[in-house]
Amino acid sequence: MKDKVVLVTGGSSGIGRAIGNHLQKEGFRVYGTTRNLSKQQDFKDFQLLELDVTKPDTIENALQLLQQKEDAIDILINNAGIGITGPVEETPNEAILHNFETNFIGPLNMIKAVLPVMRKQKRGLVINITSIAGKMGLPYRGIYSASKGALDLATEALRLETKEFGIQICTLAPGDFKTNIAAGRYHAPLKEDSPYHKPYAATLQMINEDVDQAGDPVLVAEKVLVIIKKTSPKVHYKVGSFMQRFSVVLKRILPGKVYEKLLRNHYKL
Repeated sequence: MKDKVVLVTGGSSGIGRAIGNHLQKEGFRVYGTTRNLSKQQDFKDFQLLELDVTKPDTIENALQLLQQKEDAIDILINNAGIGITGPVEETPNEAILHNFETNFIGPLNMIKAVLPVMRKQKRGLVINITSIAGKMGLPYRGIYSASKGALDLATEALRLETKEFGIQICTLAPGDFKTNIAAGRYHAPLKEDSPYHKPYAATLQMINEDVDQAGDPVLVAEKVLVIIKKTSPKVHYKVGSFMQRFSVVLKRILPGKVYEKLLRNHYKL
């Protein structure tokens, strides 16, 4: 198990960095990715490769470099992603497209690039970092929920398509963890004359408070290691507080209108 080569996208900060550090301590050969290597000159945790998941040419260049250094790509952890908030009606299409390009198309770009390598190896593991928010349509986070939910469904299809090649693919959906995602999150403008102004403002405050009180991303890293050690990973995994994980169970067992009422009460809508 140890000495396997792991590639973690978005590895220079947040959950990706926590995953990389934890796996390196466990003896894995870890490579992370960052969009701009020149801004990471002080980064010493593990090796970084310059790669933008939305730009296939950078993926190709990074993988060529990685294959010059290593004789295998054993594990891909698709972690790179961005946040987005706002009323769906008031979120510009260009912001929606950019979010999907990063959170959905980006991971698919990575998978398309590593599958030929893993197929030749007759082995490989891909863990797509999704989100508990992708299990339900959250108000004022609808685009984020949709992009992560889309990756959930694509993963289910990919598992069926690649199983015969000895490749394992699954998702890990974190809840709220202390990361810098808020700093890079796109916020649709909070307009004073918007019919959504009051509930959107309240939801933004709630989101920020949840991040401030969130858990240590090392918990996500520990869950990643648990998945890696599985001989046959299941399709979907979750990590987060009890209530965040339980919310997914409730979505599955409650009538739709009852679950919707719970969300409305939680967000005071």
